Amino acid sequence: MLALAGYPLGQRFRFFDTAGGAVAGHLAELRVGAYDDPEALARFAEGLELVTYEFENVPVAAARSLAERVPVFPPPQALEAAQDRLAEKTFFQSLDIPTPPFYPVLTRADLLEGVERTGFPCVLKTRTLGYDGKGQQVLRGPEDVEGAWSRLGGPPLILEGFVAFERELSVLAVRGRSGELAFYPLVENHHQGGILRKSLAPAPGLTPRLQAQAEDYARRVLERLEYVGVLAIELFEVEGRLIANEMAPRVHNSGHWSLEGAETSQFENHLRAVLGLPLGSTRVRGHAAMLNLIGVRPDFARVLGVREAHLHWYGKEVRPGRKVGHVNLRADSWEEIRARLQRLEWIVSERQ
Repeated sequence: MLALAGYPLGQRFRFFDTAGGAVAGHLAELRVGAYDDPEALARFAEGLELVTYEFENVPVAAARSLAERVPVFPPPQALEAAQDRLAEKTFFQSLDIPTPPFYPVLTRADLLEGVERTGFPCVLKTRTLGYDGKGQQVLRGPEDVEGAWSRLGGPPLILEGFVAFERELSVLAVRGRSGELAFYPLVENHHQGGILRKSLAPAPGLTPRLQAQAEDYARRVLERLEYVGVLAIELFEVEGRLIANEMAPRVHNSGHWSLEGAETSQFENHLRAVLGLPLGSTRVRGHAAMLNLIGVRPDFARVLGVREAHLHWYGKEVRPGRKVGHVNLRADSWEEIRARLQRLEWIVSERQ
């Protein structure tokens, strides 16, 4: 999607992936190698103007290695801050951004002490590599503690207090090489089984106060990291205030609606930022929604038969729990969005 946004800007691309079958290879040259292979990274960087990434689990060492040869945006320190949940929460707190209570867990004794402090329910998570609900277990009572410890494979872990949130939101922010900032409106996210199912933009009932709070949090992160590119911060809304859950130093699934729903998509704005070009407008075109296609290939004709529905199929092998595409909707009112989204969900569910 970054490449598709970049070709109209006159850009050309080369991709690096650890898998030879990466679908990005349909769009441009694909280099395959290991992240810890310095020679493969050097060959990849040769002749490039800059490097960016869209996966937050790229090893920091690989990003730093590339940065010795060519500019890398977002900066490697953003990866470092986001990859370890303990470092991430500590980083948020250093910026006076509220988070759930958290405790590092290196031993069973740490876990028992943390549970005593947070009470039940609470959430035990791996500190690295978890996404889409993976690497975490909700502890609802003492009987869950030992099983969660075993299932997550032991330390290092982090225990977080459970947040009784009203809804999950996210903000996408962009910072250019000159320090220029732009913010997309807060979006409301709906998850199932830990995987994002749909996003509504802007979030229904969004107030200027809530938007300002989200932008303030994002601005603190962007400026502290001297960030360049798109950044996503996932948030919990609790009684009119926002609590930071986690951040992603990249274009983000909850911003995919922007391809048709915003004046400038997150993908184009990310490229504008890293290339040093003026940022584009983040204004929403009325109302928008995004529905993820997870482990299912719907009837394309029926999907496209829904008014103002835009299908994005990734060309991946369909597997249970795998995001293989998404559908964007745009309309002038929430009533239209809800009616079309309901129809889309029915079409998709028929294939599941």
